[in-house]
Amino acid sequence: MSNLQNLSAIEILLVEDSPSDAELTIETFNNSKVLNRIYVVEDGVEALDFLSRRGSYGDAPRPDLILLDLNLPKKNGREVFAEIKSSPELRTIPVVVLTTSAAEEDILRSYQLHANAYITKPVDFEQFTKVVKLIADFWFAAVRLPPTSV
Repeated sequence: MSNLQNLSAIEILLVEDSPSDAELTIETFNNSKVLNRIYVVEDGVEALDFLSRRGSYGDAPRPDLILLDLNLPKKNGREVFAEIKSSPELRTIPVVVLTTSAAEEDILRSYQLHANAYITKPVDFEQFTKVVKLIADFWFAAVRLPPTSV
């Protein structure tokens, strides 16, 4: 059974400091055939607060998928990723690295931390939209996500 057949919305945490990239990602997901709710945080500290339900995120949902930029203010995506994967409560959430970095050390480190996918953001608007659509199609039509109750 694919997630397309689920009646509940897919919860997505987008960790992205670029307002234009966040807006384009949200728009592309909203145009997909999957019911989803996207929550956007702009830095690594805010991402960990959301995931840990601290401060203003006390009733934040547990995401079904995290889209993580590596180049973030306050706490970079590499540090956020390491904390997610070291937490028994969070480590089963799939993490897709969606970043401008094509550095081999970032790719290797992300997979060492058990990234589910590493995608370098295209700079071209049309290509960026296609990549985000592919993420939506793959993760929500083909993949069976882990249960959200942990």
